Parts: sequence; structure tokens; C-alpha cells
Amino acid sequence: MNDSAAAVTAAAAGSSRRGIGSLTRRMTGVAALWIIVLLLLGGFALDRVLTRSIERNFDDQLEYVLNAMIAASEIGPDGEVRFNRPPADQRFIEPYSGVYFQISGAGADTFPSRSLWDRRLRVAGRHSDVNVHTYDSHEFAGEPLRIAERDAILPGSEVRWRFQVAHSREIIDLQIRELRSTLFWSFAVLGAGLLVLAGLQTVYGLWPLRRVRREVALIRSGEKTRISQEFPTEIRPLTEEINQLLAHSEAQAEEARRHAGNLAHALKTPLTVITNAATAQTHDLADTVCREALVMRRQVDHHLARARAIGRRASAQARAVVWESLEAVQRALDRLYENVTVDIAGNREAQVRVERQDLDEMIGNLVENAAKYGGGRVFVTVESRGAMVDVLVEDDGPGIPLADRGSLFSRGARLDTTGKPGTGLGLAIVRDVAEIYGGRISLESSEDLGGLLARLTLPSG
Repeated sequence: MNDSAAAVTAAAAGSSRRGIGSLTRRMTGVAALWIIVLLLLGGFALDRVLTRSIERNFDDQLEYVLNAMIAASEIGPDGEVRFNRPPADQRFIEPYSGVYFQISGAGADTFPSRSLWDRRLRVAGRHSDVNVHTYDSHEFAGEPLRIAERDAILPGSEVRWRFQVAHSREIIDLQIRELRSTLFWSFAVLGAGLLVLAGLQTVYGLWPLRRVRREVALIRSGEKTRISQEFPTEIRPLTEEINQLLAHSEAQAEEARRHAGNLAHALKTPLTVITNAATAQTHDLADTVCREALVMRRQVDHHLARARAIGRRASAQARAVVWESLEAVQRALDRLYENVTVDIAGNREAQVRVERQDLDEMIGNLVENAAKYGGGRVFVTVESRGAMVDVLVEDDGPGIPLADRGSLFSRGARLDTTGKPGTGLGLAIVRDVAEIYGGRISLESSEDLGGLLARLTLPSG
């Protein structure tokens, strides 16, 4: 069953890694996609511009020949059209040369170029103005044409003559094919170069992350303790956070070792006393065991409280409303101490960056001490001071002399001699837990009630 669960876990991890994929492949893939899209759009746009430019230049030449032909035309004695000078282009007299002209009019004989030989250009009534019109024609099988035509009325004639100049598209189509071939190979080479550049840029740009991985591997193997700071500006915050995490982990490990040593040292003496008493079979063995067991319980409670606080401190989202803890403590003390009045006042909305359970324990210790050793009145005030929150616990008891206040934070220290139950660890636990969360506690004199004032200061949430 364990092997099956491990296999499922490994398969899930492998599937997750496949789903996440490689950052290098992602960046290269996105760059390649954009390069291809942009090159296609740019190539298409450039092809359109250059193709139209070639066709426009070709049409300008046809229009020039057409206008020259109209300028050289005149009406003969029989009403026919003739040229007062022969065309300059000899291809007009070579049969099927690919360059043709034709002049036609309603009710008049058509005047074609000799290059047309036995063929004639189609005359369509698609326009009735005197502007130049150009278009493609496939009226001759196997020979696509580019035709420019214009209507004109010659002097001495009332006939509207249609002048047409045709040129085979073979030349212009060849130029366009050569242009597109050049564009294709140029853009293919450019795209390949850009893809290689994007890949090199991605590998080079992500290289510091590979260095970080090697540094972490060296730290795991024990060859280094920190990541070096020789990284680009964008990576340096990551390395600094990792170094701070390592320092935090080392501090926690050292703190755990120190507390384990303190606890072992604290338990060693009571255990030695119990062992010696049991070996000697003293008459007060039972009392000795009970007394030393109580001491050990105090130490265990103290270190467990610190361990719980340290463990909860790792949660950066820890938040607690002070007023809610105060009300919970007030209800508990009202049941335990019927002759004690606990009043609370101040900021009801104040929050602190402390786990609720630890806050309850700290406030509970302070308020219980005030109820136990005061005269019957306890007053708790919540005050917000910028980034900190103060919880002031006052009582109307006899107070504590200034010289004795510092000793109260020692583990097991008690100034009370009335025999009231207690372990003597309350203030020590409050101090240790408050310091873990970045707070503090101090003892002062209450001006209003005349007893002791305990000021618990915690970071605001």
C-alpha cells in the first residue's frame, strides 16, 4: 500500500512538472510565435506594397504609350484613323510580340497593330468617360494581358474612338515572382536569425537562475552556507530572500537546540534529587517527588509555551482582535473570581500580529494575576500607538516595589507568601511569548487604582 501511494505521488509530481514545463521553452516558444506572426504580417504588407508599385510603374508606361498614340493619331481622307508618325516601339509590327494596340469606333473600321495579326482586342462598354482605365484580361489563350484604354474624339471626326494598348503580363508576373522569392528567402533567413537570437537571449537571460540552483545545491551539500551576491539586479532580491530564509532557519534551529538544552538542564537537577532520595530511601520521599515533579512541570509548561509561540510565529497572516480576547478572559474570570470586577475600555478595533491562542494566554496570565493578588478591581485598557498596541492591566492591590519588579520575570519567582496556587511562570511566559512576536512587557505603578500596572506592547496588525 505504501509503495502504491509513493508511486501515485511520484506520478502526480511528474505530471505536475510536465504541466508546468520549461521556462526556457516557454519564453522561446512565445518569442518564436510572435516572430513568425510579425514576419508573416510584415511580409504580406511589404509584398502588397511592392507588387502594387511594380504594377503602378507598368501602368504608367502603358499610359504614356497610350497618350503618345492618341497624340500621333489623325483622321484620314476616308474618315479612317491613321498615325502622322509611326510608333517608336518596333514590337507593334512584330506578330504576336506581346505588345499591341487597337483603335476602334462605332461604325468605323478597326485599326489594329500588325502585332495582333489575326486577333482583335475585346471592346467592352464598361465606361463612357475620357479617363485612362487599366485592367487585366485573359481574352487570349495562354497570354494574360495588361490593358490600358481611353476614349477620345479626334479633330475632324464625330466618332468616339476607343484607344487600347495591351502588354503581356509575362514580364510583370516574372518581376513579381522574383520579388516574392527574394522576400520569402530574406524573411526566412531573418526569421531563423531572430529565432536563434531569441533562444540565445533566453538561455543567457536565465543563466543566473541556473547559477542559483548550483549555489543551493552547494548549500545542501554543506560546501557553502550562503548564496553569493554576484547576481543581476533582477535576481538579487531572490538570492537575498533565500539567504534570509537560511538565516531564519538557522536561527530557529539554534533556538530549538538552546531550548532543548535549557529544558534538559532544568530537568536534570530535579531528577537528580528524586534519584538520590529514592536511593537513600529517605522518609520524605513522597514529598520530595511531589515537590520536584511540580518544578519539572513548571519547566515543561514554560518551554512548551515558548515552542508553541515559535511555531505559530511562522504564520505571517496571524491576526487577533484584542477586544475579543479581553472579553473571553473577562467571562472566564467572572466565573473563577466572584468578588473581582474586571472592566475593559479603549480601542475595540485594535488588532495585533499574534495568534489568538497566544494572545489569550498572555492576557489571561496578566488579568488572572491582577485578580488574584489585587483588591478586587481590575481595569484593562487597549491603546493604539502607531505600529504598536498597548494592553494595560491595572489592579488595586498593594503593588510591587520597584526593586523587586525585575525579579518577577525569572522562572519560578514569586513574591506572594500567602500560599495561593500558582507556578510562578506567568510573567516569564508572557515576556517570552511577547518577545517572540516582537513585543515586550513592563511593570509600572497604577496611578488610578494604586496597585500594579502591567503594560503589554505588541505589534499592530
